[in-house]
Amino acid sequence: MLQVKDTLRATVHLGFDGRVFKTYHGPDAPERFANEVRVLRHLEARGCGFVPKLLEADPEKLRIVTTNCGSRVEHLDAARTRELFAELEPFGVRHDDPEMRNVTYRQSDGRFCLIDFEFAQVLPDLR
Repeated sequence: MLQVKDTLRATVHLGFDGRVFKTYHGPDAPERFANEVRVLRHLEARGCGFVPKLLEADPEKLRIVTTNCGSRVEHLDAARTRELFAELEPFGVRHDDPEMRNVTYRQSDGRFCLIDFEFAQVLPDLR
């Protein structure tokens, strides 16, 4: 496995089979884990196709396994970044960390994708 992120809040490894392994640690790790699991399940249930799919969630290890959404984006202007994160709202989610570091590019279909939902919010259903 290739380590792609190691911060105070999480360690992320990319498996040779393409799966992404994220382990939470640091402040509020159980809450951040639970929130990301909830948000990813919400987005999948609503058919959002530009975020990772949750494959496994292990609350004892505070680890999730997801599909890979492409490679990190090195350059993206602020306006386009805002547009990408705004695309989540019709799916009922606000990201709350709308930074370029949370944008990937999926070469297979030329789609920008969004990752890292541990601080995201599921919006109230206003129907």
